[in-house]
Amino acid sequence: MKLNDLSDEDLMLSYRDGTATAFDVLYTRHKGGLYRYVLRQLNNRPDIAAELFQDVWMKVINARLSYQASAKFTTWLYRLAHNRLVDYWRSEKHRRHQEEFEETTGAQVADSTVDNRHSEPHNELQQKQVQQQIKQAIAELPEEQRSAILLKEEAALSLAEIAQVTGVNRETVKSRLRYGIKRLQGILHPLRSVS
Repeated sequence: MKLNDLSDEDLMLSYRDGTATAFDVLYTRHKGGLYRYVLRQLNNRPDIAAELFQDVWMKVINARLSYQASAKFTTWLYRLAHNRLVDYWRSEKHRRHQEEFEETTGAQVADSTVDNRHSEPHNELQQKQVQQQIKQAIAELPEEQRSAILLKEEAALSLAEIAQVTGVNRETVKSRLRYGIKRLQGILHPLRSVS
């Protein structure tokens, strides 16, 4: 069986057991999504995102000998990323409290805000403006709600997986997502939320 045919968990176990090329396959599979997650959590600051992104992969490398496939690899990987971001935010909290925001595609919010059926040129500018408003609205969310929304939309994690990554129960994740979406809708449609 080829390495590309193995599951993420089997690849990590293979890497743990000495197959260095298994890491290359894992890295190729997950580098894009993980980088975007870290970048958006840092409000599109590529210099810092690149550093933290590399830190996460170093943690993967350093943890390979003790790795156990007790959860999905992606859950474990995003938990490492989440923890590294928390460490970063703690260190930055005293100096840059307002710079802890991230950008996101906001796919779920965008779907309820933008009519994607029209692709006429005059609508493209309007859609870009709405996407920018969504990004700004996400930046205004409390950290827990932003993180939950990004893990769901960017990393495509389930509620249970987000709970594992963030260290809270499934109901708390549902609550954070629900309140985050409601808050985004209130920011994006202030008149609708009043009536």
